[in-house]
Amino acid sequence: MMYIWKSVPEADEMDIATLQEQINVNSILANILLQRGIKDFAEAKVFFRPDLKSLHDPFLMKDMDLAVERILQAISNDEKILIYGDYDVDGTTAVALLYSFLKTLHSKIDYYIPDRYQEGYGISEKGVRYASDEGFSLVIALDCGIKAIENVTLAKELSVDFIICDHHTPGEVLPPAVAILDAKRKDCNYPYKELSGCGVGFKLSQAICRKLGKSEDILYPLLDLLVVSIAADIVPITGENRTLAYFGLKQLNTSPRPGMQALIMAGKLGSDITISDIVFKIGPRINASGRLEHAGASVELLISENLIEAEKLAKAVDIVNSTRRNFDENITREALEMIATREEEREWNSTVLFKNDWHKGVIGIVASRCIEQYYRPTIILTESNGKATGSARSVVGFNIYNAISECSDLLEQFGGHKYAAGLTLSMDKVQEFQERFEEVVKVRIKEKHLTPVIEFDDEIKLDDVTPKFYSILKQMAPFGPGNPEPIFMFKNVYAENISVLKEKHIRFTIHQEGQDQSIVCLGFGMADPVKDQDRTTLGLLRSKIRFNMLGEIRENVFRGNSSLQVYVKDIKFD
Repeated sequence: MMYIWKSVPEADEMDIATLQEQINVNSILANILLQRGIKDFAEAKVFFRPDLKSLHDPFLMKDMDLAVERILQAISNDEKILIYGDYDVDGTTAVALLYSFLKTLHSKIDYYIPDRYQEGYGISEKGVRYASDEGFSLVIALDCGIKAIENVTLAKELSVDFIICDHHTPGEVLPPAVAILDAKRKDCNYPYKELSGCGVGFKLSQAICRKLGKSEDILYPLLDLLVVSIAADIVPITGENRTLAYFGLKQLNTSPRPGMQALIMAGKLGSDITISDIVFKIGPRINASGRLEHAGASVELLISENLIEAEKLAKAVDIVNSTRRNFDENITREALEMIATREEEREWNSTVLFKNDWHKGVIGIVASRCIEQYYRPTIILTESNGKATGSARSVVGFNIYNAISECSDLLEQFGGHKYAAGLTLSMDKVQEFQERFEEVVKVRIKEKHLTPVIEFDDEIKLDDVTPKFYSILKQMAPFGPGNPEPIFMFKNVYAENISVLKEKHIRFTIHQEGQDQSIVCLGFGMADPVKDQDRTTLGLLRSKIRFNMLGEIRENVFRGNSSLQVYVKDIKFD
């Protein structure tokens, strides 16, 4: 895929010089910090030295006082409390977190995860009736519920109170719950708007601790759950999320709960787990149960207090994850073939595909895979319970939730974020929706949205890449949305010592005129398998032609020896 390179706007020279002097870094690092909104010594101190004591007062969130009051009343009256959560990583970690905390205060606690296939997303009628039939007088919903007006109304009629802890965008009308915790409410003045669903559950736990006069230190072992939700749900790693992710990674790396330890072992992860490791190794394993079977298995794993038991549960989850990968690969291949054969839609600005036997649990992943090949807003639909149900994924800068909402008259249900959404519609409306969605996207989307962009932070010389430079750079972690890992442009370099790894990847060393230092680079997936190598990346590298390269600086530790490498993002030859 061809990429557009775009430089992040460079900070003002005077600002760079001032920050450089205040915190004793070079101009490249000062520029990167200013690009991330770090303007002076005080802000740099907060950024580099996160502190859990700086978290916002949870009672700043609208309805937090009502939620805490109702939960403490339920505990005082010995009522049964049901923790209800979505079946994805954010939902299951949120349930595990709040369940683990409330279990220390009250014995009559249980949890409920809806079945993806029988009940669908969010608060279901089946879930509400289960709560009523089993004598639960209070349900705390996590990572869902903000639009569940009908079923929360039913709960009220059945004398079941609801507290909703959500982070999705509310509709114009809110459900009739006792309390609704969602920083995205128009009437909520909570300072940080980007918490995960699990993050809202943590703030509720924090508020209960404060009300009871308990030390919040008892919550910190729960942060390994919270960082997994932050990473897997792709919320911005800024502000409060960055602090929570920073300490969550510490917990995950030093003292993870048995369930997390078992997942770390299943994923063959090392001792320095990063946000990327969670996204690609831990998150998919937790998600797998909810995608193919029932997410209750993931919650059982996450709340397990015994490592031997957790290892057994993790092995079962790992088997499901392997099955998920097979579904993912097969359906992605079918979807890409379908796109390739639809000549009339080749010039469209969107992709909407339907096949009735595709597995509902992986269609979101398939949508993302299709975007890797055809860079445009994509919706993958399949049949479930007699309806067409789908997952939507978007491209950078395009709000797919808003586009879907303009087709809401054709839909029975929809919800989600700017870049990811879910929807359900009647089978006979699929083609009409496909055409309407394309009309909406064609009007809304801009040319710049249809070509993938790699933003880089600064140009850098090879001699600038030193251990001291990297030691400061890695302190900017955890990286993720809102605080991306810095990408640098290496200009007018050439390659030597070129080798191919596993027939897919390229390893080479770059040199630059006027620079004493060289550096090893790894280009993953860049070894083009075609026979005529002359015009491939590999062939051009071997010709010693000069090129510009974008890459991330990483540390490589081998047999106790540390060296710096560059992970290549893209190469452009003259």
